[in-house]
Amino acid sequence: MSIYILGIESSCDDTSASVLRDNVLLSNVIASQKVHQKFGGVVPELASRAHQQNIIPVIDTAIKEANIRKNQISAIAFTRGPGLLGSLLVGTSFAKAFALSLGIPLIEVDHLQGHILAHFVQYPNAPQKTPEFPFLCLTVSGGHTQISIVRDYFKMEVVGSTIDDAAGEAFDKSAKILGLPYPGGPLIDKYAKEGNPLAFKFSEAHLPELDFSFSGLKTSFLYFVRDKLKENPSFIEANLPDLCASIQQAIVHSLIEKVLKATHKYQIKTIAVAGGVSANSSLRSSLIKLGETNDLEVFIPSFEFTTDNAAMIAIAGYYKYLLGEFSTQEIRPYTRQKS
Repeated sequence: MSIYILGIESSCDDTSASVLRDNVLLSNVIASQKVHQKFGGVVPELASRAHQQNIIPVIDTAIKEANIRKNQISAIAFTRGPGLLGSLLVGTSFAKAFALSLGIPLIEVDHLQGHILAHFVQYPNAPQKTPEFPFLCLTVSGGHTQISIVRDYFKMEVVGSTIDDAAGEAFDKSAKILGLPYPGGPLIDKYAKEGNPLAFKFSEAHLPELDFSFSGLKTSFLYFVRDKLKENPSFIEANLPDLCASIQQAIVHSLIEKVLKATHKYQIKTIAVAGGVSANSSLRSSLIKLGETNDLEVFIPSFEFTTDNAAMIAIAGYYKYLLGEFSTQEIRPYTRQKS
């Protein structure tokens, strides 16, 4: 008998709902919030209000697109954390109420584990190859940058993480320095395709082991642009593609360097990438090249699974359902990553 999992994701500024039949994707609906663009970043209070407006229509659409009835749902999986408290409370509260009304199990999911497990979502009539355990996963987003050893669906050991800014944050802050609107990461990727990645050199951190640091790189970029603008007020306009390509090269190089180091240290030949920054074209091509030159098997997610989405929550919920790992109605969200 098939298991139908409804996944709900509301950790930041995207409201998403997804339905899986076992591990097969039936629907994945995402409502993004445009209201934050004029503020240059996500405003938590506005995000939680938008979730309240979006969550019912998004879930209703996901169920309809999956072509199932509410009483066919086996369990409801939801993002418990980490994330913005107000946003998480909206998803958590709805999941609790909906599960209670249907008399079905409730399943909590860690947002970062969900990103990694997105690699196991299957499309109907199109089997996807999935990573074999153990594998290394680089998770890169606006709030997180880390390398994990994934030994099983829920046995994940973080072996390297950022000590300050996340890679996605470095992209967005660099874009802001260049006067690009939020979210700036995709725009840097866009302009970088027309630029020379070796045009400018910026200071990269060289931490021991597998930890990352992007704060110094961001500061180096800020001071460089500031000094050049004093010499030429039109410097950014005249060099935008090269600036974008060069800062992107520095960020991606830092990520790739650590991934390669991790493969040598742990003798693991399979690597995967997850999170919003995994949509970056330079990172994707660099990982493919890394795999080709070092005999590594590389897994890169479909673009729909790079941003925050409920399919990744639903697939984690599916594997927890098989283990019988259900939550109680007393469960509360958490804002920071579990240690």
